[in-house]
Amino acid sequence: MDLRIPIRTRSFFRGSVLKRWRVVHVLGALAFLGGFVLQPAHAEGSVSALGMGTGARNAAEFGRYWAVIKQYNASGERFRIDTMCRSACTMFLKIRNVCVAPGATLAFHAGHTPSSTQSMLSAYNAALRQYLTANRFMNTSEFHTMSGSDMIKRFGYPACR
Repeated sequence: MDLRIPIRTRSFFRGSVLKRWRVVHVLGALAFLGGFVLQPAHAEGSVSALGMGTGARNAAEFGRYWAVIKQYNASGERFRIDTMCRSACTMFLKIRNVCVAPGATLAFHAGHTPSSTQSMLSAYNAALRQYLTANRFMNTSEFHTMSGSDMIKRFGYPACR
């Protein structure tokens, strides 16, 4: 018994599959390109949008914060600290086009290692760095909070509009 599909039928299925494949790829390409057309030229990033307000639990997560900083510094896009921002999240203050929402809360503490503490301190402007070290906030694992309003008024970080 011969179970092969006749040539005519095989070519019908083959052409049909190729047509479907092309349609799927064309629709996929249009959807992909449409995403660019519908997006604003410079979308703002934020702590809340990334879900990164709680800080890093390990070295790999700590590295993820630096990757976000590098990405936003390279693109020049605005980055908003708009919610609770603890621990490694405060390093987002290093983003050159960062803004702080007056209602945000930032929580500072010493890192898990002396080098992680130094990494966090290097992310802050001179006035904030001096304040944190003078008050020994970076010598303890206890969180010391500051409002977004204080970050704007006392340390000169730009307010989000």
